[in-house]
Amino acid sequence: MAPNATIYKAELSISDMDRHYYETHKLTIAKHPSETEERLMIRIFAFALNAHECLEMTKGISTDDEPDIWQKSLSGELDVWVALGLPSEKVMRQSCGKASKVIIYPYGGRAAEMWWDKVKNSTARFDNLQVVGLPKTETDALAKLASRAMKLQVNIQDGEVMVSAGDSIVYVNPAEWKGAA
Repeated sequence: MAPNATIYKAELSISDMDRHYYETHKLTIAKHPSETEERLMIRIFAFALNAHECLEMTKGISTDDEPDIWQKSLSGELDVWVALGLPSEKVMRQSCGKASKVIIYPYGGRAAEMWWDKVKNSTARFDNLQVVGLPKTETDALAKLASRAMKLQVNIQDGEVMVSAGDSIVYVNPAEWKGAA
């Protein structure tokens, strides 16, 4: 855990009608001092989209050679590598070599779109890479749901995601910029 990290607790109830996954996860998340609440909530959001009994948060932003979230097989091999933000082409290439499936969630509005325009041609050769863009207005709304102790309900149906905390509801429509083969 990073020094001076702030600890967040989240009870995440997931109803994913697309994958027929219905579980509640209790997460303890260390928010690095340099991490924004927007990024923290995107980590939780990405966890919900890829939820699995073996999926886990990593040290994330404080470690360069690990993704934000990963899923390992029972034999210790990396099945799923989930990264947030705008990784370099080198990092994407290395990630695709380490894991069976790599999912990147770029965010940040225009900066994310410019990043994708720059790197998309070089990613065509990676059959195990999926890139899912998140709209800025929706990630800003997710950030407003952040609190040190959260109870979140995530409903996923037909690719649309509803995240609720108490009386607040945020709708997120992730855009698949690149699909995995």
